[in-house]
Amino acid sequence: MDVSDTALDEAAATAVRQCLAVAPGEAFVVVTDDKRRPIGERLYEAGREVTDDVVLLRYPPGPQHGAEPPGAVAAAMRDADVFVAPTTKSLSHTRARSAACENGARGATMPGITEEVMIAGLDADYEAIARHCRDVFEQVSGATEIRVTTEAGTDITFEPGDREWRSDTGLVHDAGAFSNLPAGEVFVSPETASGTYVVDGTMMPHGLLDHELRFAVEDGSVTDISDDAVREQVEAGAESVGKDAYNLAELGIGTNVGVSELVGSVLLDEKAAGTVHIAIGDDASIGGDTEAPLHLDGIVREPTVYADGEEVELPRA
Repeated sequence: MDVSDTALDEAAATAVRQCLAVAPGEAFVVVTDDKRRPIGERLYEAGREVTDDVVLLRYPPGPQHGAEPPGAVAAAMRDADVFVAPTTKSLSHTRARSAACENGARGATMPGITEEVMIAGLDADYEAIARHCRDVFEQVSGATEIRVTTEAGTDITFEPGDREWRSDTGLVHDAGAFSNLPAGEVFVSPETASGTYVVDGTMMPHGLLDHELRFAVEDGSVTDISDDAVREQVEAGAESVGKDAYNLAELGIGTNVGVSELVGSVLLDEKAAGTVHIAIGDDASIGGDTEAPLHLDGIVREPTVYADGEEVELPRA
């Protein structure tokens, strides 16, 4: 994709004005790192067009998705009215992000964002994405059992229990609200799950896959990982939190109909309409009770989803 200055400026303006609804006089904090600095600067400039109380913070890329940012960054996020975080490693599932929202800041994280993904994912009608989120939410919320199957071999059943489904619409207008950007998913941190899932879309550290990754799950924990690189990431997390690193953390359903094909970015691909993503590790920031220094999403293509035995009608790009 050719990346033009105009397209990047328009994407940044969409994030600041439509998605985050930054208002004059609000304290707006842009958090970025050395590798994502150009995107951070675009968002900073877009913010300057709206409010004079805007700051850009930069730090070295974190070691892992879910790793905490420096204390000064966490403090700035907590004291902001609005924050946005285009970073190499995700801040979505961190205590810093949770504390900021609990303190009333609204914000969005953009883990692994690139110029191409920013343009592709933010060139969208977020009001339409919100409608698709509501439609999927109505079909799955309240179900005691969600089953996902694919022709590639996925057959896994999730039990949400008392945990609530959530919608990531990309419209972050209320105090304490949070979203990924680009956005578009309905998700839950299940109380338990069992079965097998096959990732045939995108998963770090590989990006867009040319082979399938197979995971076995029993009683809410991942018990077998077919891929060495992914297994090593989980084992590294287990060095600090033990078995919690193997927690089956999330089931998500993509609702962004503007994403017509997978590109190798988890941030964008997990939002693709008609896909499912399943994550390992931390779920404390999305309604669960497990804290872990990782959150590894794998995208599953062409799923069939059942809520209490009834097939869910998924949006399609």
